[in-house]
Amino acid sequence: MLIDDNKDDNFFHERVIKKNNSADVVVTKQSGMAALEYLKNRENNESPHPDLIFLDINMPGLNGWEFLSEYNKLDKELQSRIVIVMLTTSENPDDKEKALALNVLADFRIKPISKNMLNEIIDKYF
Repeated sequence: MLIDDNKDDNFFHERVIKKNNSADVVVTKQSGMAALEYLKNRENNESPHPDLIFLDINMPGLNGWEFLSEYNKLDKELQSRIVIVMLTTSENPDDKEKALALNVLADFRIKPISKNMLNEIIDKYF
C-alpha cells in the first residue's frame, strides 16, 4: 500500500514495485484518512490485505504522524501482519528518531523508492 497525497509519487512508486515483481496488487491512497478507512473496512470486503505500507510524512489532513497514532488503535493482529516504512523528502534526523521511537514503524527512508531500496526492505522484512 502506498499512502501519499502526491499522485506522481504514487505513480512512480507503484511502477517501481510492479517492475520489480514485488507485489501482485498495489493499493494507493492519497490521504491517511482514506488509508485508515481502507484498513478498517478490509474485513468486510474482498480488498487485498497489505503486507507493506509506504507512508508519506507530509500530507494535508491526516499526516503520517497522525496516521500512525490512529493506526495504533486498530486491531493488534492486523498491525502485526503489516510492515510500515515511512517515506519522506526530509533528511532531518529528528524525524527519523521520532519515527523509530514509535515502535510501529519498521523503517524510515528517503524518497523516492528505488529498486535497490525495495529489495533491501523485502530482504530484511520478508
